[in-house]
Formats: sequence, C-alpha cells, structure tokens
Amino acid sequence: MNTNNFRTGRRRASAAVAIALLLASCGGGSQTSEKKGGRGPSGPPQVGFVVIQPSNVPVIAQLSGRVAASQSSEVRPQVAGLIRKRLFTEGSIVRQGQTLYQIDPSIYEAQVSEAQANLQSARANAQAAQTRAARYRPLAQMQAVSEQEYTDAAAQARQAQAAIAQSNAQLRTAQINLRFTRVPAPITGRIGRSLFTEGALVTTNQAEPLAVIQRTDPVFVDIQQSSAELLALRRALAKGGAAPTTAVVRLTLEDGSDYGQTGTVQFAEITVNESTGTVTLRARFPNPDGILLPGMFVRASFAQAIDTQAFLVPQAGLSRDPRGNATVYVVGPGNRAIARTVVAERTQGEFWVVTQGLAPGDKVIVQGTANLRPDIAVRPVPAAAPQRIEPPKKGASPGGGAGAGGQAKGG
Repeated sequence: MNTNNFRTGRRRASAAVAIALLLASCGGGSQTSEKKGGRGPSGPPQVGFVVIQPSNVPVIAQLSGRVAASQSSEVRPQVAGLIRKRLFTEGSIVRQGQTLYQIDPSIYEAQVSEAQANLQSARANAQAAQTRAARYRPLAQMQAVSEQEYTDAAAQARQAQAAIAQSNAQLRTAQINLRFTRVPAPITGRIGRSLFTEGALVTTNQAEPLAVIQRTDPVFVDIQQSSAELLALRRALAKGGAAPTTAVVRLTLEDGSDYGQTGTVQFAEITVNESTGTVTLRARFPNPDGILLPGMFVRASFAQAIDTQAFLVPQAGLSRDPRGNATVYVVGPGNRAIARTVVAERTQGEFWVVTQGLAPGDKVIVQGTANLRPDIAVRPVPAAAPQRIEPPKKGASPGGGAGAGGQAKGG
C-alpha cells in the first residue's frame, strides 16, 4: 500500500515538472521571436499622410437677403373723376399700355368740344385780321391811310395767329385729359389687388395708388454684407492673396431647399447703413416660374474671390479642442508626429480650408490619428497606398515568431 502511494506521487511530480518546462519553453520562444525583429506592441504606429500644396480656393460668402421686384409701379390717376369700370383681374399679368380703369369722361369730352370751338373762332378772327392788313398795305404805300393804321392792322393779324396757336394747345390739353380718363398700365407685370372700387372718387394728387404692378421675372435679391468683411476682402485683393472672380450666386429658400437657378451680382452700394453696419449687394435672378416673391427671405452663397494661398486638408486630418482651436499632425524630422495649430474657418466639400499654420510640402497625417500624441515616433506611408497584411506562414504565429507558434501549437 505504501509502495503504490509512493509511485502515484512520483508520477504526479513528474507531470508537474513537464508542464512547467513546457510553459517555460513557450515563453522563451515568444521572447526570442521579439528579439529577432518581430513586430511587437511597442513598435511605432503606421500613419497615412498627404502632401499638401497651395490651392485656388473660392472665398464663399453666405449671407441673408430679400427678394425685390425688378420693376415696381404704382398706378395713379392723372385726372380727377369717378371710376366707372375696373378693366382687369386682380393678381393677373397686365401689359404695358393696357387700360386698367375707366374714369367718367363727360367733363373732359365737354372741354375738348369747347377747345375745338375756341380754335375755330381764333381761326376766323385771324382770317379777318389778315385780310384787313392785306388791304391796308397798298393804301399805306399810296398814303391813303396812315402808317399807324397799317401797323395796327398787321399787329392784329399776328395776334390772331398767336390766338390760333393758343387754341391748338388748349385743344391738345383737353384731348390728353380725355385720354387720361382711361388709366393705362405703366409697365408689364403682375398687378395686385385694386385699392379703389367702381364709383370711388379719385383725384390727381391723391396719396394712395389705385393698384401696384410688379415685374417678377427677373427679380433682384438684395444681400446684406458686413462692411468689415467687405473691407477685409478688398485688402486681400490688394495684397495679392486673393484674385477677383465672377460672382455666381445660389439661393437657399426659406424651407431649406435650393432654388435651382443661379444669379449674378449686379453692383454693390457705396454707402454703409448706419443702423446695421452693412452694405447692400444686388443680385439678379431669373424667375420664370414665379417661385421668388417680393419680400421673401433667402440665403445667398457666392464666391467673392479666389484665395490663391489656401490649403485643402481632408477633414479626417483636423481636430479641434474644447475651445474650438484647430490642430493637425504633420510628419516631422525623424518621422515624428508634430502638432500644428492652424486656422480653418470654413469647409469646402470634404476638406477644411486652412489659411494659416501650414507650409507647402507639409506631410499632414490623415490616417491613424486616433492614438497620436505630440512628438511620438510614427511609420508614415502615403495615405493612398493600401496597407498590405500578409497571412502568417505555416507554423508561424501572427506575431511573426515561428518558435512561439510551434510551442503554442504543441501546448
């Protein structure tokens, strides 16, 4: 009995020694593999970089604006009287010269008749005066009548001619007033509601218009820009850091959708609004479908200039701290990650537009930035190069140690 217990204990001890040797062999293989050049967890991380160069980047301005009609006219009466008829449909398109209102013409027709009669009377008087002067002329030469009588007759003939001209002018005035009883449309456009009804009395100098006509194709968009921004843009253009460009404007409507049609900036006012400190820029837009209405609020975006010294950095390569400061990592001397504070105030597509903090030829890290810290060693590769991962060889572990893999498999 004691002999059996002794043999069993000896077998157990031998097994424990064998397991310990096996574990030691496995550990030694892993360490040997690392010493032979296998990639361990302490090796420099691989990062992808892009080489940046200055680009021509549009300086995009996004500003608020209001839609205004390209033409607007208040329909006003030019003669006084009662409105007999309204000859248009409210909200419709009217053409220039189209009759909109008919004012009672009775008084003006009578004035035309009176002017015509006065003209006929003046012509008759002129004919008699001319005949008298013609008769006195030979008599004055024969001294049958005095020179004074002939002079008076000739003057009366000329006064009669002047009376004809006055009567003609009065007749034309009466005819014009009669024509003004039919109130025409001053411009072509869409007319609003009628502010006066049939039977209303209108006067020549009344303050309120009869109706308002607005032309909405094309339309103007009045854009408000800060005078400080405009001054900074002009300084950049003067220094050569920016180049002028044609301002093509796009609109965002009140519901957030894009208008679709593009416009162009026509001019900028030379006066700054004292209450708002802004300058008004006016853009012209086609509006064939009548989507843009006068008074509508819109957002306008357009390129005011081309920045020739900006850098386009992929958004993955730029981060911000809690204060909003922008930082990028570049590959420095000795393949070390160097943190750079940059100025990036806007984006363009998938890139940040960096205006300060970088130099041409800098290698900006855009891949593998999650665990980067300033001044750590990195293994840089071009960001466009694919990362090749070779499968482990037969009998080798993923870490590169063949002995370790063999030991593990044996274990």
